[in-house]
Amino acid sequence: MPDLRFDVTTFGEMLVRLSVPSGERLETTRSLDVHPAGAEANVVSLLARLNRRTRWVGALPNNPMGRLAATALRTAGVNMEGVLWREHGRMGTYYVEFGASPRGIQVTYDRAYSCATEVHLEELDWESLLDTRILHLTGITPALSQPCREIVCQAVDRAKQRKVMISFDINYRQKLWSEEDARKTLLPLIKQANLVFCSQADAIRLFGCTGAMQEIAQGLLDLTKIPKLVVTFGEKGLLCWDGEEWRHEPAQPTQIIDRLGAGDALAAGVLYGLLHLDLKAGLRYGTILAAMALSQNGDMVVTTEPEMLALSRQSSTLTR
Repeated sequence: MPDLRFDVTTFGEMLVRLSVPSGERLETTRSLDVHPAGAEANVVSLLARLNRRTRWVGALPNNPMGRLAATALRTAGVNMEGVLWREHGRMGTYYVEFGASPRGIQVTYDRAYSCATEVHLEELDWESLLDTRILHLTGITPALSQPCREIVCQAVDRAKQRKVMISFDINYRQKLWSEEDARKTLLPLIKQANLVFCSQADAIRLFGCTGAMQEIAQGLLDLTKIPKLVVTFGEKGLLCWDGEEWRHEPAQPTQIIDRLGAGDALAAGVLYGLLHLDLKAGLRYGTILAAMALSQNGDMVVTTEPEMLALSRQSSTLTR
């Protein structure tokens, strides 16, 4: 196989997250914290900080918000050659209220007609997009628009033809599409993937997998026949089918500051392990990075490869 330029490439949408201070309400707040975000961007920015070669492909407006997003990716070390800059258009935004029980987190989206929703197949450089060891996609992107859905389907088909490993995170968003539409679209896609990430909640509501942890995970595996499957169960950790057996990795203890982005951090850790041909270690990296995401403000985790590896060794020692 010829040398590939990137370890992980992705296509998706970036947004600007505007969150109110904890305990305040959006309709009365006088200040907002600003963070660039996006499921796919969160994954490749973290992998770039872990010294992996990553690329983000998508559309951004040539205005301060678009440049804010681009700066975040560049700072992390993500390749930006695949960005489609638009002179007109907008970035999607979302607003977050961090409420304590019984209210919980409240998210308000304002992302309709963003630049990302209007990217078309013929605009992408497919040779460059697939010049990678792993193509990482999520179930958010096909929910954004019909053109985005076509791009994700085409990306999966082309990656299969090129024998590029496909990583797919279900990441269902009920404010974007119905459970029925999501299942109908996503099931054929994940059946073609090499690695799939799915939360317990998504396994239940989209694919009808019920029961205890093992029953839910096995139900999804039986339905999809995915070579490698990671099902997450929050504080109970995760179950991973590695192609031969199920592995359980417990969640790492942490102090929760910001709940958003933990799933993306977990995916980045698992992909890091796979890139080093060590899925077992990747599961531990994933739970460590997810815990770090919960303990930091913003969706994009800031860390280094030495820090993650040191925390992994520490965690391994404590669990012996």
